Amino acid sequence: MPVNLQKGQKVSLTKGNPGLKNVMVGLGWDVNQFDTGADFDLDTAAFLLTDSGKVADSGDFVFYGNLKHASGSVQHMGDNLTGAGDGDDEQIRIDLSLVPASITKIAFTVTIYEAEARRQNFGQVNNAFIRIYNEENGEELLRYDLGEDFSIETAAVFGELYKHGEEWKFNAIGSGFQGGLAALCANFGVEVE
Repeated sequence: MPVNLQKGQKVSLTKGNPGLKNVMVGLGWDVNQFDTGADFDLDTAAFLLTDSGKVADSGDFVFYGNLKHASGSVQHMGDNLTGAGDGDDEQIRIDLSLVPASITKIAFTVTIYEAEARRQNFGQVNNAFIRIYNEENGEELLRYDLGEDFSIETAAVFGELYKHGEEWKFNAIGSGFQGGLAALCANFGVEVE
């Protein structure tokens, strides 16, 4: 049975799953019927962070424009432009054994593409979730449903994987940002042009 997390809850991924190596992070959402006249394109990203809570360089930002980290540890599985259908809308594969030693956290975020131009925000998004499953056997390890805490935000940090000694743990964050991807990049130290 997967662990269903509440906001702020932390759980170990590797303690009960010794030898866990390849995990898939699935993110999903539904768009409510409020019509802005444009499709909703939500984009996931992973920020590979050092102890400072920032990226060491822009290559530590994995998203639709940089699908694979140089270490091979984090790979974005491709951009879903509409969020149609059930299940995960976008996925990020993590090979825990390849994560560089300098990386202590991997934050998973979702932003709304061109939110301002399309007059869209997370208040119009329902049933958002993040889940992590063991890629080798498909077993879902944990799931965090964000609930309906958002209104005007255009970006959100869903959660983060982090190293605690030799363990990998997950923290359900669920915090929203205004300012979309640029605000997240500024928060995590990514230089944007």
